[in-house]
Amino acid sequence: MTENHDAFDGATLDLVVPGTLDAVRVDRVIAMLTGLSRSEVTEMVGEGAVSVNDKVVAKGAYVLEEGQHLVAHLPEPDAAMVEPDPSVDVDVVLDDEDFAVVNKSPGQVVHPGAGQRTGTLVAGLLARYPQMQLLSDEGLSDPFRPGIVHRLDKGTSGVLVVAKTVTGLIGLRDQLASRDMDRTYLGLVEGHVAEERGVVDAPIGRSTRTPTLMAVRADGRAARTGYEVIERIDKPHAVTLLRLTLDTGRTHQIRVHMSTIGHPVVNDPRYGHRRDRRLPEERFWLHSRTLSFRHPRTDEPVSAGAPLPADLAGLLGQERNL
Repeated sequence: MTENHDAFDGATLDLVVPGTLDAVRVDRVIAMLTGLSRSEVTEMVGEGAVSVNDKVVAKGAYVLEEGQHLVAHLPEPDAAMVEPDPSVDVDVVLDDEDFAVVNKSPGQVVHPGAGQRTGTLVAGLLARYPQMQLLSDEGLSDPFRPGIVHRLDKGTSGVLVVAKTVTGLIGLRDQLASRDMDRTYLGLVEGHVAEERGVVDAPIGRSTRTPTLMAVRADGRAARTGYEVIERIDKPHAVTLLRLTLDTGRTHQIRVHMSTIGHPVVNDPRYGHRRDRRLPEERFWLHSRTLSFRHPRTDEPVSAGAPLPADLAGLLGQERNL
């Protein structure tokens, strides 16, 4: 959510065709929205995995019309794609028998999905902690996400916790579900946030206009983001440094909520301005700073954090000094 990475979530693409995709071939639409190759989409169509208005599509060249109901059952990543990969860097902040807290680097995808199959954090974790594979073998964890408790977007850096044992997985998942796991982020947003602190309480769901994005929707899932102003900067750009907390962990939650109140995260390529780039295209100014929870075996309090990475600290310094 937590942020998750940017690939399409879930095993099914289910959407009402928006006007922007009217008169576009169905195979092109599926490839664009999921990151799958055209050959993979062609195979899906041949297997009868794509339907429009409850009728199976026979050819990838089928042209969609606005308002049609498209459903595509996506293939799972090949198991071979999540074999241990010792070349993947894993920055371990806290190592315990039951869990590990890691500092995810920007640009790193947490687990395989339609958009990326190799080089994920999961592959690096399996090389370092092979016992995590048992969580999938025993049916307690998705086979392509062994031990993953929560996620961070590809462009977000910072701490997240992963489970290494059954005790760790169950205990940490329970705390996340009951909202007993505290997660604090630092975010630099556009403009000056007027209130010193506040809460954005707005449900989030898949955008009906652009299905690869999330949006505030009345029929979405409950989502709450708290924020507190740390610093307001005037020049060269009006920006605000915020401390952000999550009561829930929906996909792209902080980014959607900040954009909704008129203060998108700096350099966010999806929910912010596309002008005046101040960081690489897929990097935005959002960092998972601290993580606190109870030890799943001893119930003792556990806290971990990751310092602000050099790229974000550098941009913040420029904003302050120029």
